[in-house]
Amino acid sequence: MRAVDFIQHKRDGKEHSAQHIREWIEQYCKGEIPDYQMSSWLMAVYFNGMSAIEVAALTMAMAESGDQVDLSAIEGIKVDKHSTGGVGDKTSLIIAPIVAAVGVPVAKMSGRGLGHTGGTIDKLESIQGFHTELTQKQFVEQVNSIGVSLIGQSGDLAPADKQLYALRDVTATVESIPLISSSIMSKKIAAGADAIVLDVKTGNGAFMKTLEDSIKLAEAMVTIGSEVGRDTAAIISDMDQPLGYAIGNALEVAEVIDTLKGKGPADLTELSLTLAAHLVLLGKKAQDEKEARELVEAVLHNGQALEKLKQLIAAQGGDATVVDYPDRLPQARSTYHVVSEQQGYVAAIEAEALGLAAMKLGAGRQTKDDRIDHAVGIVLGKKVGEYAEKGDVLATLHVNSETNEEHEAVRIIKAAFHITEQRSEARPLLQAIVTKHGVQHLLS
Repeated sequence: MRAVDFIQHKRDGKEHSAQHIREWIEQYCKGEIPDYQMSSWLMAVYFNGMSAIEVAALTMAMAESGDQVDLSAIEGIKVDKHSTGGVGDKTSLIIAPIVAAVGVPVAKMSGRGLGHTGGTIDKLESIQGFHTELTQKQFVEQVNSIGVSLIGQSGDLAPADKQLYALRDVTATVESIPLISSSIMSKKIAAGADAIVLDVKTGNGAFMKTLEDSIKLAEAMVTIGSEVGRDTAAIISDMDQPLGYAIGNALEVAEVIDTLKGKGPADLTELSLTLAAHLVLLGKKAQDEKEARELVEAVLHNGQALEKLKQLIAAQGGDATVVDYPDRLPQARSTYHVVSEQQGYVAAIEAEALGLAAMKLGAGRQTKDDRIDHAVGIVLGKKVGEYAEKGDVLATLHVNSETNEEHEAVRIIKAAFHITEQRSEARPLLQAIVTKHGVQHLLS
């Protein structure tokens, strides 16, 4: 099929064959399809959508455009987890040791943070000596040995997705469910896991601002997983305020350690246990959600998950003593309290704004080449629904230097907290669960 005919086909709302999609992506990667024609096709997809079969074909074409990780040498059902990005979201570091402690192998490749969302690899590199780059052989051997490994994305996973994403970014076609879902799932499938649990964020600090759109995205990704033979489930979780209290790399690692000691924030603990239980369920270590939940709670409370974190850190060259002595993590030189200028209830906290404030302090990147400061960040003093007296600490900044960026961060944080006379409850943390059997709406 000629390029112009392929574009016209989608412009007219018709369905592509899997073979034509594969050829289209192959030709684009070879430079045989120019950007202007690919842009036209992306816009046609934006307006007319794609069927489940088309999206699955696009996902596999992008996954097969580069390296594919072979995890067949790892015993058992290999599981992976992906978050669509949030503020204060450090669940991967909690979930991985919990799930591994239950006996389900976790072979996870993660990325670095960009913009207002943090990256798992940046958090891990807060730990002195921790190596996030392993060979494929080392990666597999470690998972077979201790049940878990967390590394940076290696090789050239889904290069077609990188090219398409860059084009979508400059052609106003980012906000397309078929294109978003295939982008995420192509990398997860190329990473080799047998089963995938997705944490799809919704709300102010999420890419998807509404529950309706978040569910659509989750359904699309779960459908892709089913179409290509990967058992997939999705949890829709709230991101109208930061998850937990800590925002910033070393600060978040310290909160991870607290959580694995059973002393973590309620919201972070609940989401981590929910995601971990679904991974255990997909890993066939439990018959149902109830049994899976009991298993993950048991290893959290008996210390086995904490011990697994120590093993993970030591296996990848890190200083495992930080688990017992978290003050050995990078520490900022000074702190600054942002206090409430009025009394009342915290009605809302703009999560995205706090993520941007942390980035200005140096905890995140504006471009992929920016260097980050692992020690800096923000720790919340109040959450939605709590009462604040005038002068109470709303947030504490951990800083290493006094700059205009830090003054700007203070201004952003003050504006992000909305104080009212009337108490308003936080939105339910867990909004819905999406599986191949449908959508289950949750109340809490």
